[in-house]
Amino acid sequence: MNQDTQQEHISKKRVNYQIPSVDAVTIRRDVEYLATDKGVLTMDIYYPPDWKSGVRIPSVVFVLGFSDLGYQKMLGCKQKEMGAYISWAQLAAASGLVAITYTTREPAVDIHVLLQYVRQNAAPLGIDENRIGVWACSGNVPNALSTLMQEASDYLKCAVLCYGYMLDLEGSTIVAEAAKQWGFVNPCAGTSVNDLPQDIPLFIVRAGQDQMPHLNETVDRFLVKALSRNLLVTFVNHAAAPHAFDILDDSEFSRTIIGQIIVFMQFHLLAVPVGIA
Repeated sequence: MNQDTQQEHISKKRVNYQIPSVDAVTIRRDVEYLATDKGVLTMDIYYPPDWKSGVRIPSVVFVLGFSDLGYQKMLGCKQKEMGAYISWAQLAAASGLVAITYTTREPAVDIHVLLQYVRQNAAPLGIDENRIGVWACSGNVPNALSTLMQEASDYLKCAVLCYGYMLDLEGSTIVAEAAKQWGFVNPCAGTSVNDLPQDIPLFIVRAGQDQMPHLNETVDRFLVKALSRNLLVTFVNHAAAPHAFDILDDSEFSRTIIGQIIVFMQFHLLAVPVGIA
């Protein structure tokens, strides 16, 4: 397989999980959330099949740590156009949540602009501004952690962190070196687990066969520190899974974990557990 074909294949890979109502999700595409002399940034908003105008629903934002400028050069599309993000957003919306994906130039800045826009325009967007969750994976996780540290925890209700680089702790430079190598932002450099809010539930998934250099070392250190602070952590170790198992490992256990993630978001954002069809 040549590089172009492989890149196209990866960009179109979808989550290995299905719910019947996925095809009934409504999508508002390219809603502008920032316009500057550098251009316009937009978001795609996915609504549940039974959503009615005027009703505000809790949402999950898929946090990005890579600039779309570099991402397009690497994979030929913006991140919100990736099959993985499209299918995750569809799953979240089909499960009763509003899901938000977006474009970004400066990831560490744009996520805060996006959240501010969503909260200030919550009524016309049909979003509950006081019940927002974040989801991130891989090199996007440091930006999600930084977001949890900087944003008010009264409206951020949960975070899902999948197979991600976490924090550089105990003198480690693993995350900093990976950020430099792969091109993701690391705005929580110099911070620790103590900088995280005590009351935001975290769902952390570790891929036991992760191929990314030393990534799991950062997960392991993070968990030790998080538990020592008695943070609200739900942890799953997918022992046989590779990096990006949600799109690369078509197994029953991967589907079970994906289902657990959805239930976790439903529980903390909708405030009541909702079954998955």
